[in-house]
Amino acid sequence: MSRTGLSPVVVPDGTEITISGQTVSAKGKLGQLSYDVSKDVEVVQKDGAINFAPRSSSRTVRMLWGTSRSRVNNIVQGVSEGFSKNLAITGTGYRAAVKGKVLNLQLGYSHDINYPIPEGIAIKTPEQTVIEISGIDKQQVGQVAAEIRAFRKPEPYKGKGVRYADEQILRKEGKKK
Repeated sequence: MSRTGLSPVVVPDGTEITISGQTVSAKGKLGQLSYDVSKDVEVVQKDGAINFAPRSSSRTVRMLWGTSRSRVNNIVQGVSEGFSKNLAITGTGYRAAVKGKVLNLQLGYSHDINYPIPEGIAIKTPEQTVIEISGIDKQQVGQVAAEIRAFRKPEPYKGKGVRYADEQILRKEGKKK
């Protein structure tokens, strides 16, 4: 049984939910998103909340039940509050700057990396070593953060590279004489 699927998705004020067939659409102050729920999961809206129930008791249906609830919760939270990830850059001469619709990264390579900012994502650099990624789609925000981090992953000896702001790097001891 899915513990996640049991709890209903609470719809905050100012967010409009539309269920047509198996498609759940959410419209809020930040934008509009929709998600197609599997045919094996029943979706019901009542009393300002969205409830989910499996249509059979097979293992895959129970897994889809919890997944569907989480995905719908993410779209509701995304259109009402949004999501953000922060990246920190560590290293001498490493920096980032936003120039129009392009994120310019200097990460110790012989060339600059120009990362085009995708539609629906906002990137800010309040400092040269901090990148703030925000948007309404949780998956897209996480994907963009992972792609930027992959340009120069943090290395374990000096900790240089791009890391998540809350990430702890396990440091290794250097070579001994």
